[in-house]
Amino acid sequence: MIGIGYGVYASSKSLSYNWRWERIPQYLISFQPTDIKAPFDGSIESVDPKEHKIVVQSDSGQTFVVTKYDKAIAHTGDLVFEGDTVATIKGWHLGSISWGLVMTLKISAVALVFAMIIGLFTGLARISHNPVLRYLSVTYIEVIRGTPLLVQIFIFYFFIGTVLNLDRFTAGVAALSVFTGAYIAEIIRAGIQSIHPGQMEAARSLGMNYIKAMVYVILPQAFKRTLPPLAGQFINLIKDSSLVSVISITDLTKAGREVVSSTFAPFEVWFTVAILYLVLTGSLSWVIQKLEKRLSASD
Repeated sequence: MIGIGYGVYASSKSLSYNWRWERIPQYLISFQPTDIKAPFDGSIESVDPKEHKIVVQSDSGQTFVVTKYDKAIAHTGDLVFEGDTVATIKGWHLGSISWGLVMTLKISAVALVFAMIIGLFTGLARISHNPVLRYLSVTYIEVIRGTPLLVQIFIFYFFIGTVLNLDRFTAGVAALSVFTGAYIAEIIRAGIQSIHPGQMEAARSLGMNYIKAMVYVILPQAFKRTLPPLAGQFINLIKDSSLVSVISITDLTKAGREVVSSTFAPFEVWFTVAILYLVLTGSLSWVIQKLEKRLSASD
């Protein structure tokens, strides 16, 4: 870490780069007043500074009432158009980078749930005695693992998304889920096959059917063994979610690009984005380690 830090410092010196870290905090948490905008064209019917109330009347009879503000921008009788600021309110709010972090968390969490479902059923189909299920699962795994995620995102958004009328978020989640599910399927398949066959035979001898033996005997043991590789795949999912920015989803990476274009401070922004990704992946790794220790204690 010291060597990396010195390398960055030496590189910035050779480029004569001026660090401007003071520009970054406002994109994490901003204390700038928030604008309250008119939702339609109309006029200001009344402004009551005592009750902090502003009434906006549209030409078609619609009414928009502001019941809380700190500073009125418009005055009674003013004409306003949709998007015009009528008042401002003080307080803190999340900056664009923080909103990108929230989107990254959201899309990663949703994709993780669906990827686990896809991976579990595909992994079970992979070891099924039914040749149709087995060959279909093998085909799915090989096709998905043999093509780049970026290409799959484009296919889901521009082709499947157009046919099924999917929005950007749904297309991005679907692409990440299908891609990660193929890797999870192989992890689960390996975990199940690592359990001694005698475990299944013992469960069946006790009167359990195949499903109950899998749920109560095989899968709990396989889950313990597959937890480390699953953790690595979950971390990869968070990092791979940065690719959804190519379909205009404002995740952490796309928010970073937008901030770079407005601040002209690329090093500061990308170091901040990298640290936030590191916090996400590090927190997930810590949680998995705690869960692994708790499960190992039960042995």
